[in-house]
Amino acid sequence: MRTSFGVVGAAAALVLTGCSSEPPDGDAGDALQPTGTSAVGEAAGDPGAHATADTEAPPADGVTDDDVEAAADIVEDMDDVELVGSVVMFTYNGTDVDAAADTVNERHLAGAIVMGHNLSDGAGADEVRGVTDTLAAAAGDRGWPVAIGVDQEGGPVARLDDAALEFPPLMAAGAADDADITRAAIEAQGVDLRNLGFTADFAPVADLTIGAEDPVINLRSPGDDPERVSEVVAAAVSGYTETGLASSAKHFPGHGALTVDSHEELPVSEDSLDELAGDSFEPFRTATESGAPMVLVGHIGLPGAEDLPATLNPDVYDALREDVGFDGVAITDALNMGAVTEEPGQETVKAIAAGADLALMPPDSGEAVGALSEALASGDLSRERVVEASTRVVAMQLWQARIGAVGGAAAEGAGHDEDASAAADDALTDLADASLTVLVGECRIEEPADAVTVTGGSDAARAAFTEAAEEAGLSVGDGGTTVSLGAGDGAVGADVVVGTTGPWDVEDAAADTTLEVYDDNPYAFAAVAKYLAGDLEAQGSSPVELSIDAPDCAAG
Repeated sequence: MRTSFGVVGAAAALVLTGCSSEPPDGDAGDALQPTGTSAVGEAAGDPGAHATADTEAPPADGVTDDDVEAAADIVEDMDDVELVGSVVMFTYNGTDVDAAADTVNERHLAGAIVMGHNLSDGAGADEVRGVTDTLAAAAGDRGWPVAIGVDQEGGPVARLDDAALEFPPLMAAGAADDADITRAAIEAQGVDLRNLGFTADFAPVADLTIGAEDPVINLRSPGDDPERVSEVVAAAVSGYTETGLASSAKHFPGHGALTVDSHEELPVSEDSLDELAGDSFEPFRTATESGAPMVLVGHIGLPGAEDLPATLNPDVYDALREDVGFDGVAITDALNMGAVTEEPGQETVKAIAAGADLALMPPDSGEAVGALSEALASGDLSRERVVEASTRVVAMQLWQARIGAVGGAAAEGAGHDEDASAAADDALTDLADASLTVLVGECRIEEPADAVTVTGGSDAARAAFTEAAEEAGLSVGDGGTTVSLGAGDGAVGADVVVGTTGPWDVEDAAADTTLEVYDDNPYAFAAVAKYLAGDLEAQGSSPVELSIDAPDCAAG
């Protein structure tokens, strides 16, 4: 049975009575930001290559009271150095994972996040698994595992390239508006990431987006409607938990209405916490009710606290606990982002003091643990607060250990597991088919195409669409129906325009048929090809408000 983390306070009390410029250590890495590209690569031909059937389904109950009690016992035995390290999750430069593991071990860190720059170009599943195995071994005999995180939302935020399943951004799930389809797709992604050795994924995005004017969240969000976004988030959290992967609803208190990129500078919300507590909090409440083990707090200024990021603002953590009702691990967004301008180490002290349980990616983990140690020794940071934070983090990781690692022989044989590969392929195909959205035209094409001419898009996108079209029985070359991938120059005179970067980018396209598929992965293009061939009726609906009246294909 799932625990209420309200017991953490009691456990902490028992423990108490019982006892990003590049830093010198090379910790700094890229902030949690979109990569700007969508993977259309070698793995496309084997979409389920890394998904492994799980013969014994892991417990889906999440962290239990027993986990919390065991965590309290571990934290009680920590000295101050171990205690402050346990609330820091670091990032590192380059590909020297042995040095990274040494840092985790020596500084007693909660864990590490693996970014794209920590892998060689074209890294495959074996290399990723080698990295995560090395980081996991850094736990030594401390009694609780290393947290190994990845920022693998899908779509524009995908750090693992061909090593992982190609996955669309959550707006595709918003367009599909089908909890079962979303959950199945997320489970496929979760199994894949667990087999690669990860214990946590910094997803799902729970922000409500304003669309085109939102430069950061955009189509990473399921949409602009609180109810629809909440349903997607609930399905995603459930899917991740079912596979034993810790999810992290983000970016509280809501980043999707901001027009400034927090990777560069601090955006300021026009709405107060009281105002955000309405629509913007709803997906986070749903994530909490669905058992999300983490909520990630974003770097957002608020009225009256314009210069203070939400990650360092006690009022924000109070709202998360009291209004949203969340009692799991509150984690900061990457502390090496441009929105945070504190002196090295002080960003971490202020975040933990404000109410964060886990400080993610401080610019220098050495400065961070050093500053925490000094603040703890001076009394500027209460031991009770750090014990509470550490207990939550350790309990979450004990849950990971309890359900058992997915790996070893299973991971080595993942590419040969035809059943798992087929299941992943089916799940991602279902999501792509259900999310295909007609903005202009008919839900089922009246005159199916026999041949298509492909224009626009990148070379990789055109190649992927060509393969999908031929698989659907369409002839590709000169003549027939002109299909433009995107609304650029190639769209002039096109019969069909296919949007891959959000419906607002193609809603004004001058074509007889305008489609939106939210990504340029092979599954999305296969859905378009089946639609053009007359084999698929579109069922998706735009999850954001547009200036045009699109047909209601979702109504059937």
